[in-house]
Amino acid sequence: MATDYIQQLFADRIGGSQFGLKEEIYKFEKIKRTKREAIEANPNMKLIDLGVGEPDSMADESVIKVLVNEASKLENRFYADNGIHEFKRAAVAYMKEVFAIDDLDPETEINHVIGSKSALAMIPTAFINPGDITIIPTPNYPIIGTHTKYLGGEVVHLPLLAENSFLPKLDSLSESVLKKAKLLYLNYPNNPTGAVANRGFFEEVVRFAKENELIVIHDAAYAALVFDNESPLSFLSVPGAKQVGVELHSLSKSFNMTGWRIGFIAGNAKLVSAFATVKDNYDSGQFIPIQKAAAYALLHPKMTEQKASKYSRRHFLLSKILRACGFDVKKPKGSFFLYTKIPKAVANGLNFKSAEEFSRYLLKEHLISTVPWDDTGSYVRFSVTFQTDGREEEQQVLKEIKARLSTSDFIF
Repeated sequence: MATDYIQQLFADRIGGSQFGLKEEIYKFEKIKRTKREAIEANPNMKLIDLGVGEPDSMADESVIKVLVNEASKLENRFYADNGIHEFKRAAVAYMKEVFAIDDLDPETEINHVIGSKSALAMIPTAFINPGDITIIPTPNYPIIGTHTKYLGGEVVHLPLLAENSFLPKLDSLSESVLKKAKLLYLNYPNNPTGAVANRGFFEEVVRFAKENELIVIHDAAYAALVFDNESPLSFLSVPGAKQVGVELHSLSKSFNMTGWRIGFIAGNAKLVSAFATVKDNYDSGQFIPIQKAAAYALLHPKMTEQKASKYSRRHFLLSKILRACGFDVKKPKGSFFLYTKIPKAVANGLNFKSAEEFSRYLLKEHLISTVPWDDTGSYVRFSVTFQTDGREEEQQVLKEIKARLSTSDFIF
């Protein structure tokens, strides 16, 4: 064929000449395939999806109304570039009301992002040269390391372990790593562990960043989704944090606006400016009516408190069910996620060598979907964002989870 030469032209970062020739299945694609197989094998049983990492319901009706109204206005049809002032001011107001931060400049220390995923992907472009190091916690959201590697940098993993409350041990990094490191990523409340950070830890991060000349990128997607007397905590609320880093906030999790793709970056003015420069060469800004609806949402943070209350209730009930089945699990204080070690085996049945094997077992035998993590031990992540229509159906789903899991005698 005339286009055979194309196979030799792919960039090494995506596989080079081998791109598309060998099948490497992404973890979440494996889960999707196993889901389809399990559903086909059990046509009379309904899938219970405890693997979904997104909210289970739509954005508030009042937010949707703002979107509809603004979308009908002629003046809102233009490119937004690096964001509208109304959204930036709302982000500042949100940070003040929810996190008690009152020193953010909307013009220099805030920029909108088309979802935190795209922002996390763009950030290394502003800072990473070949040979530079990005430090990331593990387990983690995979995208945070991908683009450092694309740019010729190196990723160094900091394990999140139960014995350290799933906080990274910063002092475990070697001098040789720190000499070449530029970026330190954090994410609290954490995906997938559900762990929360405290002010003391963030103070340690600030000191560590200054001593080692690091840029801190805090992915705060779940920062407002906390419970059990835990107050929302922003990295930027710690003295000195704005000198060393930025924080990303997403309306996907806090306001059920997943597909809207809107959030913001806040913090150090130079870092925000560098991000905005890169972003300006990637996109032309999110649709202005979406920004205006998001601004309205940010000015009404009580919406998030209502959602957090629901997730807290579900976490309490699900953790109780799992403990009754033998799991050593505690209710998390934030996020959607409940993270726990897998059993070793099922009595008179399978032995589990990995979390992936156990997750596959739950799907095939119980039609319950979860997400496996084998990065630092074998754990499985349950999410409380399963979809129901009201409290009564929620109770029915939880009752069904208990009934299904109770048929297996797990060995730990």
